[in-house]
Amino acid sequence: KKKKKISLYQIRIDGHTVTFGKNNLQNSYLSFEYARKTDTWFHAQQFHGSHVVIDTDQPDEKMIRLCANLAAYYSKGRWSSSVPVDYCQVKELKKVKGAKPGFVTFHNYKTIYIDPEEDRTLEITAI
Repeated sequence: KKKKKISLYQIRIDGHTVTFGKNNLQNSYLSFEYARKTDTWFHAQQFHGSHVVIDTDQPDEKMIRLCANLAAYYSKGRWSSSVPVDYCQVKELKKVKGAKPGFVTFHNYKTIYIDPEEDRTLEITAI
């Protein structure tokens, strides 16, 4: 049986690579196979949506806001205001045995509240 190649979305900003998936298979691959343990992971709290990973363990405020905006915009909370986005290091993520791909639990996280900006997101990603 041939393994299907999973593609991810990537952008480079200020010397960092931001990678994200838009479905559960991409999210699972990104979070558990592609990302390094020291990368920082983002996901909109209480909404189905993208996992976003930046290739640093200490992103600055600008990068946190950018990644949180991507996670909020590419989630079911896209049209909400003040979307809570959790972020932590990839090493804090755990797969839930028997759960659907992309479902994770995590500890030692922080939360940022962000209003998803469509214009900025589409300008940055150009997808």
